[in-house]
Amino acid sequence: MTPSTASAPVPSRRAADAVARLDTAQKAALTTGASFWHTADLPAAGLPSVMVTDGPHGLRKQVEGGDHLGLLDGVAATCFPPAVTLASTWDAALVQRVGDAIGAEALAEQVAVVLGPGVNIKRSVRCGRNFEYFSEDPFLAGRLGAAWVRGVQARGVGASLKHFAANNQETDRLRISAEVDERTLHEIYLRAFRHVVTTEQPWTVMCAYNALNGVFAAENRWLLTEVLREEWGFQGLVVSDWGAVHDRAAALAAGLDLEMPGTGGRTAAEVVAAVAAGSLAEGDLDLAAQRVADVVLRAGDTARATAAARPDLDALHETHHELAREAAAAGVVLLTNDGVLPLTAGQGRVAVVGELARTPRYQGAGSSQITPTRLDDALTALTGRLGADAVRFAPGYRLDGDADDALDDDALAAAEGADVVVVFCGLPPQDESEGYDREHIELPDVQTALLERLLAVHDRVVVVLSHGSVVRVSGWAGRAAAVVEGWLGGQGGGEGTARVLLGEVNPSGRLAETVPVRLEDTPDYLDFPGEQRTVRYGEGVFVGYRWYDGRDLPVAFPFGHGLSYTTFGYADATARLVGDVVRVEVDVTNEGDRDGRETVQVYAGLPGSSVRRPVRELCGFAQVDVPAGATVRARVDVPLDELRYWSVGARGWRLEGGTYRFAVGASSRDRRAALDVSVAGDGPVFPLTVDSTVGEWLADPVVGTMARERAVAFGLDPDSPAFEMAKQMPMRGVVGFAPGLVDLAELEEAAAAARAATA
Repeated sequence: MTPSTASAPVPSRRAADAVARLDTAQKAALTTGASFWHTADLPAAGLPSVMVTDGPHGLRKQVEGGDHLGLLDGVAATCFPPAVTLASTWDAALVQRVGDAIGAEALAEQVAVVLGPGVNIKRSVRCGRNFEYFSEDPFLAGRLGAAWVRGVQARGVGASLKHFAANNQETDRLRISAEVDERTLHEIYLRAFRHVVTTEQPWTVMCAYNALNGVFAAENRWLLTEVLREEWGFQGLVVSDWGAVHDRAAALAAGLDLEMPGTGGRTAAEVVAAVAAGSLAEGDLDLAAQRVADVVLRAGDTARATAAARPDLDALHETHHELAREAAAAGVVLLTNDGVLPLTAGQGRVAVVGELARTPRYQGAGSSQITPTRLDDALTALTGRLGADAVRFAPGYRLDGDADDALDDDALAAAEGADVVVVFCGLPPQDESEGYDREHIELPDVQTALLERLLAVHDRVVVVLSHGSVVRVSGWAGRAAAVVEGWLGGQGGGEGTARVLLGEVNPSGRLAETVPVRLEDTPDYLDFPGEQRTVRYGEGVFVGYRWYDGRDLPVAFPFGHGLSYTTFGYADATARLVGDVVRVEVDVTNEGDRDGRETVQVYAGLPGSSVRRPVRELCGFAQVDVPAGATVRARVDVPLDELRYWSVGARGWRLEGGTYRFAVGASSRDRRAALDVSVAGDGPVFPLTVDSTVGEWLADPVVGTMARERAVAFGLDPDSPAFEMAKQMPMRGVVGFAPGLVDLAELEEAAAAARAATA
């Protein structure tokens, strides 16, 4: 992972000139919000107030006079599928189009920065905010997050990459300290952020509420300055999450430029006092103010450039509703199917069961909650296609979870004599939200009880799921004729799901997270959510499928899984080193009679690695559209940088030499080919010295042969089991244990030669 070559304007000369006209109090005001959603208004310096809004899956602009916290009463905007659904598309181009649409609506509503996307890793299936994050895998999260930012910022609207960093739970999120080791931080929890920053340069990065290894993110200089700016080259603005700042002067010194929301002048006064006292350098305040000014000026440039051609919001909403439907359908994952799907008109009566078919759960609760411009439901969409005479609906259960025997009986009556029963199940809004975590991963009891009764009397039951975080499906999924994962579909989810059920769209979604058999199998089960204001990331780098595959644990459905209404064969896979990438190619044949899309996934592992590694990690993927009966050759280029691990000893990324195993397939468990490629590494992490072990000397490419020959001449067998203990001894100690074998001066001379050869 080489240093970034991405660039964006550093605080411009215009920004510096504008800030030069401000006194200390005005600069302090500029770096603290004026209100809940607006920056300070300093017209004399050419710095008008600009507005930011929430919006990872749509624009959540608060109406004037709305609730104080701004969580309700948003203006109507297109509610796209949340990140959990977009991630299941594995389609960066589609995610970019969604970002572009959100940017267009922001532009029309005169919003300067949209607060998104969230690229935090789904460490725990119990995190209440998982619906707002992309994946358990940082490679996938980074690619999709970058596409979202690219789409929004193409409109001249800023994005705000969040929540930086290790914000992976809602429990005690305002003060919890995430205790994460250095390697795990870089390889898992910072990796998606790094990719988005270095490829797209978002206008802003939002710091998290939580502390990281004992230091609040808002005041963490290592995180905000040393990593984000100095290591990654970030040139934009760092903004706080709302209310995340504990010490404003300390936050400024650490690299946090803009505090939100406004504090009525209280923290601006603290900054002025700190500068006067000499405890905060005025240069730090100047730089933060310049970064805020730069965003304000860039927003002004966009506003002037588009003033004469402001978009027609009604027309945008109409176009974007169809895009929302497209995205919802693309995110549907067909988990199982015995042939009952797709449904067809004229095949007989269809019983549609479940209140969620009529009253859709289409987004998560909390700060990302959108007021949709319109709302599709699956019942209306199915009835419109199949005909009112062919569809019989029964709500089956109440969304509040209260038992209702009459509803239960009506559902069984609707199923009687039906050719197919389509049951809509899922989590009601109160079961998952920003602000609290889940205690379990079960569907509501009233739904599972109904489902069991239907499965007992009908052999063609299709289950359609709607939720934002993983639910347990073990126990019944294998008895259903088909299981369809619809996630949260946004305002077009009802229509999008219907298109898949009816075969108008061939499902192509793939899981962006593992579905475990049970909660007790999950990597964080014993550590989540922590205690006494601390949570330990005890699983290290083994998050998600890395954990399940490494332990060979059974799972309900693996990472990357997803079926289609056709089947795909893989053949003639190859892998070879081309410059600084490993080029993987494979023929994909559509073996059915429907056109379809396949997502070819490539995972890398290094058997015999000198460090603990997952057995396989996603390192690339490609989507190919394959007509029925045709063959398409897919290509995935894996940069060697994606094979690096974070070396604590070297304090940086290292490429370990060896023979890498590349698995090509349709999920982390459905691997169709295994290909070996030899890769030269960076050399030893620790330069050879007299304090290196005997084993390290034997393995050294320069002096290893000499060390082996000397041991054999002395009557020792380096390959014998008895020699294993000796391999752990520092070579310095051999001088005393085996006089005559080697002397210290000779060792130091040989070690110097080895260091020189590998420098």
